[in-house]
Amino acid sequence: MSKGGPLMWLILFNGILAAVVFFERLFHYHRAQIHTTDFVAGIINNLKRGNLTEAITVCEGTAGPVAQVVKTAVVHYHRDRFEIRESVQDVARTEVARLERYLPVLATVAQVTPLVGFLGTVTGMIKIFMVIQTTQLATPGQLAGGVWEALLTTAGGLVVAIPTYVAYNYLVGRVQHQVLDMERAANEVLAVISRRPAAAEGAAPGVVNKSKPA
Repeated sequence: MSKGGPLMWLILFNGILAAVVFFERLFHYHRAQIHTTDFVAGIINNLKRGNLTEAITVCEGTAGPVAQVVKTAVVHYHRDRFEIRESVQDVARTEVARLERYLPVLATVAQVTPLVGFLGTVTGMIKIFMVIQTTQLATPGQLAGGVWEALLTTAGGLVVAIPTYVAYNYLVGRVQHQVLDMERAANEVLAVISRRPAAAEGAAPGVVNKSKPA
């Protein structure tokens, strides 16, 4: 580390930061991952039986953004179809923002760290020319300090940036998978809600409208 100069510590910090963010997001996505098909099937079964309370309970007991989006649709079951879709979209945007949290940190580390390494290369070359200017006939040992700094910072920047970029793209793929699950679950639940009896639309939860005899 000492041969790489002070910029090597910045590169090391970037590497540690990227690792912390990656494993935190990985753990978060693992907790949020559910068997969407089975979950949605259970919710739809409850909706068809008119058991909204049970459907909401299942959503509240399930982790992840899919459950939150579906819960929003079920809670607004008796609202107008347009209002339900608007509420679902609002919650979905919030959940996507939570999924994408800290990902810009990884993208920044992947882009900036090679530049830090390149800066180390420049400072190393500056040291070499300063030695040459001062001593006129510099020995390889006198030039070695600048060469070490130039090479180590370049290599260190790439060693941190390459896996960070791979990790970033992997996590982006996980987010996209979660978003697709949210969209699919929301569409399936909304399709069932749209086929509910007309009398249920606009009614308060738990209230069944009964027509009066003529």
